[in-house]
Amino acid sequence: MDRKIAITGLGIVAPSGIGRRQFWANIKSARSFVKKINRFDASRYPSHIAGQIDELDKYSNVSERLLKKMDAFSHMALIASELALEDAKIDIKKEDPNLVGIFLGNAIGGWLYAETELRDLYIEGRDGVSPYMASAWFPAAPQGQVSIYYGIKGFSKTVVSDRASSLDALGYARKTISKGKLNMILAGGMEAPVTPYALLCCNTYGGLSVENDNPETAYRPFDKKRSGFVIAEGAGIVVLEPQERACKRNAPVQAYICGYGSTCDAVDRINPDKEGKELARAINMALSDANFSPEDIDYISLDGLAVGVWDDSEIKALKEVFGKRMEKIPVSCPKSMFGNLLGASGAVDLIATILAMENNLIPPTINVESCAYEGINLICNKAVPAEIKKALIISRGRGGINSVLAIEKA
Repeated sequence: MDRKIAITGLGIVAPSGIGRRQFWANIKSARSFVKKINRFDASRYPSHIAGQIDELDKYSNVSERLLKKMDAFSHMALIASELALEDAKIDIKKEDPNLVGIFLGNAIGGWLYAETELRDLYIEGRDGVSPYMASAWFPAAPQGQVSIYYGIKGFSKTVVSDRASSLDALGYARKTISKGKLNMILAGGMEAPVTPYALLCCNTYGGLSVENDNPETAYRPFDKKRSGFVIAEGAGIVVLEPQERACKRNAPVQAYICGYGSTCDAVDRINPDKEGKELARAINMALSDANFSPEDIDYISLDGLAVGVWDDSEIKALKEVFGKRMEKIPVSCPKSMFGNLLGASGAVDLIATILAMENNLIPPTINVESCAYEGINLICNKAVPAEIKKALIISRGRGGINSVLAIEKA
């Protein structure tokens, strides 16, 4: 059984850029891509700012006929999958479809399609509803559309675990490849919450910043004046392969997934455990699974919700595991630049971390004027040169879902 699983292709669709080159160029420059929602009149919502993608069609080879059958989150998954396969230099038509799998995660499904059809249902009756309504919104729709598009017939799964969904999908995909069941897996997540109903739901459950007059500075995790997070849309999908196969075909290995840990707080339906005990256990599980010690870690990508109890418990968990070393380990939350992609956030954080490894540059947390915590090395407002050989990515969901991925530079 391989303990290291090779990541051989990156596919990124984000407000800060589509494709690895554009995404990284904007991330390293520490620019904000959060702005007022301009897709519909969102002015009556408490929070009406977001990270949006305005030029999706420019990067798409999907036919108009197929687009009529799917929601935006499936469209984003198809583009990210194509980018990942191109990056991995894989012609999927030459692969055995029975040995190719797909593991994707999202938190809320695809509501732009559903909202349009439900409006027609109430205005026109059942004859006004598209026959594709039933499948277009469903959380597993992107997995199905990508599978059909490429003829993927191996073991496949959609994971829904709130904001931790895509990191959990990556963890399960890694375990499946480790068992030798498949030759390759497309894994990651996608989310499209910038719609009237989805935005209403996100506002209702709380935690969103309402600093609508200053969208560029609204998302500032770990800052003393933090005011909540900002939603965003997009997708992050990678190609996973067994290390032996990647070496055999001389693949462009970007990094290795070496460990994964997942726990649940079980204390509240929304908020996490204030002490971060279960997050600390998930971090230790990932380190143990990877055969890493706390002294090995060169960088940690933070969840960073910019909500007091979430940020507090994340820092407590890190200090419990790493102790005094937290004063030296660089940590940051790049999503402060483009928004929180909810169920897709973990996969996007993974891609940002791999690009940081490749470029020897740590992307910053922007908008931090005064860090709320002592004893941590939070990289603020400007990228910092550093060699990263081993790193952790943390992703958390409502109700205290804790997921941690351990990766190593190729």
